[in-house]
Amino acid sequence: MAIPATPPNKMSFWEHLQELRVRLVRSLLIVAGGFALTYAFRFRIWDWAQRPFLEAMSRQVGKPIAELQPWAFTSLTEPFFSLMRLSLWAAAVLCAPLLFYQLWAFIRPGLLPKERKLVIPFVFVTSACFLAGAAFAYYSAFKFLGDILFQEAKSAGLRANLSVDTYLDIFISTVLMTGVMFELPVLFYFLARFRLVTAKWMLKYWRHATIAILIFSAFFTPGDVVVTTIFFSVVLLGLYFVSVVVAWLAEPKTPRD
Repeated sequence: MAIPATPPNKMSFWEHLQELRVRLVRSLLIVAGGFALTYAFRFRIWDWAQRPFLEAMSRQVGKPIAELQPWAFTSLTEPFFSLMRLSLWAAAVLCAPLLFYQLWAFIRPGLLPKERKLVIPFVFVTSACFLAGAAFAYYSAFKFLGDILFQEAKSAGLRANLSVDTYLDIFISTVLMTGVMFELPVLFYFLARFRLVTAKWMLKYWRHATIAILIFSAFFTPGDVVVTTIFFSVVLLGLYFVSVVVAWLAEPKTPRD
């Protein structure tokens, strides 16, 4: 006769709230520590951040990147606060493994004893998924987006005189949102482990998921361009079907008690 698994630790609502506060404070301290490093290299990070658009602009106008100067600012404080904001988000990306560990520490009390030992795989997989999404955004998605948006401006005969702050809005939101999108398989892993969804259920309602993905992409993708919405929708739909496989592998094999 099989010995039933030890139930997870029971915590009261206030204990959960206290644990959440501790994890949030530690996460803020981690990002603050990373910010001290990234702000020191803010100009190098800015060079890295603007490169995808400059490459797209270079392809469209046929000029080398060194000759392009599309940036302008409308207030004396804009460059300072823009680079500070970029450094802050760069610190969050740099410290992603430590932040995902804080997330794991928060959900750990609700897991079974054998599942609590998966801290290293969890931190590694979540960090890898997020960084893979950010890399995909930087090297592929933003390249596609830059070509589309700049081609539109070129066709309208407009000259580039861009605000640094506005550009960072698009760049940061694209990179971060794509990184979060790549966490979809991890999310469905836990939903399947907790018996909230099944692979069969996900396949049954894939059409509904497609509509939800289209609505999400229309509201949250940067740029009011239909092609951009379709591009991110295809990426999300692909991740959804990857999540179906993950959910199938993660589903508990024993029946619910």
